[in-house]
Amino acid sequence: MTRWRLPDFVRDELPPVAEQLEQLRARVLALLQGYGYRLIYTPLVEFVESLTVGRGRDLGERLVVSTDPYSGRMVAVRADVTPQAARVDAHLLGVEGVVRLCYAAPVLYARPRDLLGVRDPLLAGGELFGCSSAEADGEVAELMVAALGVAGFREVRVEFSQMALFRALTRGIGEEEAELLFTALGRKEVGAVREWLEGPGAKLPRDAQTVIAWLPRAYGEGERVIEEARRRCRGMAEAEQALEELTTVVRGFERRVREGEIRVTVGVDLADLRGYHYHTGVMFAAFVPTSPSAVALGGRYDGMGEAFGRSRPATGFSMDLRAVTALRPLPPEREAVWAPWVEEEEEQRALRAAVAQLRQVGEVVVQELPGCRCTAGMGLKYSRRLVRKTEGWVVVEEKGRMTHGEGGA
Repeated sequence: MTRWRLPDFVRDELPPVAEQLEQLRARVLALLQGYGYRLIYTPLVEFVESLTVGRGRDLGERLVVSTDPYSGRMVAVRADVTPQAARVDAHLLGVEGVVRLCYAAPVLYARPRDLLGVRDPLLAGGELFGCSSAEADGEVAELMVAALGVAGFREVRVEFSQMALFRALTRGIGEEEAELLFTALGRKEVGAVREWLEGPGAKLPRDAQTVIAWLPRAYGEGERVIEEARRRCRGMAEAEQALEELTTVVRGFERRVREGEIRVTVGVDLADLRGYHYHTGVMFAAFVPTSPSAVALGGRYDGMGEAFGRSRPATGFSMDLRAVTALRPLPPEREAVWAPWVEEEEEQRALRAAVAQLRQVGEVVVQELPGCRCTAGMGLKYSRRLVRKTEGWVVVEEKGRMTHGEGGA
């Protein structure tokens, strides 16, 4: 076995992709901070119970777990930052009112989410605590779209769903039985949904059964799907309330993005369910033309902080910056200035001053090392060089592509 082989679905990022990734991370964080989201850094590793308590239980199967040699307790590498942000808000900050937090941090999955993904994504996101208003969900969904705009996308489709509707329709069903339906709906397995209705679902009211049987087909243009759902749920008070909340969020979101530079289309998919123990209300997912899968996910997860001492309304979104970067074209080669190596001390000082001045104004300057080849590539193109003239060291254009320096003044 090759000693240097990486685990499956784990990979390196090399120049210029790594630089492209870092630039995106900085731009997304700047965007979030411009909305008042404060940056947090949380531990890469925590005790397992801290990452899986309460609404974090859904993360349990995604954790990579080991024994901490220091304490003897079980620890895990985080698979999400949201539970950590909820812990920070509930236990460490203790602030009343609205708290906005953001992050860009690596996580680790026990298994990849899909065959094209990685197990060690770089998640960036924003979390908003302390506000149950539909406008909080609208702000977070708007930020999700803006973050994709920062990444260079100009067309985004956002699809909404509503966990509270599922809860309303399955009221009175045991948790284990409800999870079976939850999984079948998420996969749009019509046959499995029908079997569930003939089994555990047979105890539900007939009108709830009828709506559940329709859910795998409940997707498309936003207002149309919601209106059809309203018609089918008429007289079911809890379901009607869930749909009213969804309508308010969707309409508020549409107002927020209507005049933006990004072309946003809005859809609703009432069977697009995820995070059975995690989400509590409206959920949303963002899609771009170059990806068959969602590139960003978000939604409401009220009460997650209860496990850390304080239950709070909460909503947020996250996106894998590595996956997003992989969908973008490589940046053009960055032009660099090649500087020679000189032995004479006075010339060295003059050359170093010229190099420093260029770097201060943002130029990339690569200096030759004595006896070593200075190779272009990895996203750099030496289009100019520093040359000693009568008036001092000056930058001159290269006539052809330079592959290495040849030394001398």
